[in-house]
Amino acid sequence: MRNQRTISFLTALISIMSFIATVYAILSNHGQGRYDYKSIFGENVAIYGKGLYQHDSVSIALQAIAQDYVTLFIGIPLLIISLTLTKKGLVKGRLLLTGALGYFLYTYTSYSFLSMYSSMFLVYVIIMSASFFAFTLAMMSFDISEMPNLFRKELPVKFISGFLFVVSFMFGVMWLGKVVPPMIQHTPPDGLGHYTTLTIQALDLGFVIPVGFLAATLLIKRKPFGFLLAAVITFKEVTLVTALSAMAIMQVLAGVRISLITIPIILLINLIFLYTMVLILKNVKEVTGTN
Repeated sequence: MRNQRTISFLTALISIMSFIATVYAILSNHGQGRYDYKSIFGENVAIYGKGLYQHDSVSIALQAIAQDYVTLFIGIPLLIISLTLTKKGLVKGRLLLTGALGYFLYTYTSYSFLSMYSSMFLVYVIIMSASFFAFTLAMMSFDISEMPNLFRKELPVKFISGFLFVVSFMFGVMWLGKVVPPMIQHTPPDGLGHYTTLTIQALDLGFVIPVGFLAATLLIKRKPFGFLLAAVITFKEVTLVTALSAMAIMQVLAGVRISLITIPIILLINLIFLYTMVLILKNVKEVTGTN
């Protein structure tokens, strides 16, 4: 694997820094507790008031804490395990590592731009930066022309492509439904609270959803880049959608009102992503000399 030393160093840095950030966020409990705050749009926002996320809304703080648990107990171990497999020269390890790095890039980009300023700001920026360069180097380490040869012919490309297309379409419609009507009505979107813009929607509509459509289109045509994109976005989404599941459950347990149909839909998507990940890994061929 090209640039393995650099990727290994950056991965270790990401693991250490994200461990510090997640543990501190989970254990911190100082602050006055929940209180109301009127936003610039005149909306009464419930502020969490405790710990690292004391200046964030209750909804965003609960989602961040849920994601911190997933990052700590799933994301970081996956990063370490996939790096170990990569050092052994396994293609599965390289694909898993690239997907895991994609998760950390997405997560800490959103933390850097969405979360209210806190003592972890520079830590978030370091993780975001390290994830960006590690992810880029990991993607560049693959010989794109050889990607189809790394998978068995039995790989169910129609199922994987169809699922990626459906999920991308669903999230695209959902986010556009959240963004477009308020733009037409000249009103703030639901859930904006005291934040300045819709960071998650910007990331998803600008990057994640287009990549999902592109991966689905290229894979169904069996184009070399499609194999890499489909595997990487699937492995990244497994961890991210697991975090979404944890976010939804934590909000319900805390009494935050969300649509009752949200949890079963997210859990179903999560299970299908896990199944898709297994399918991809089962059909990877470990070719000698790929490391």
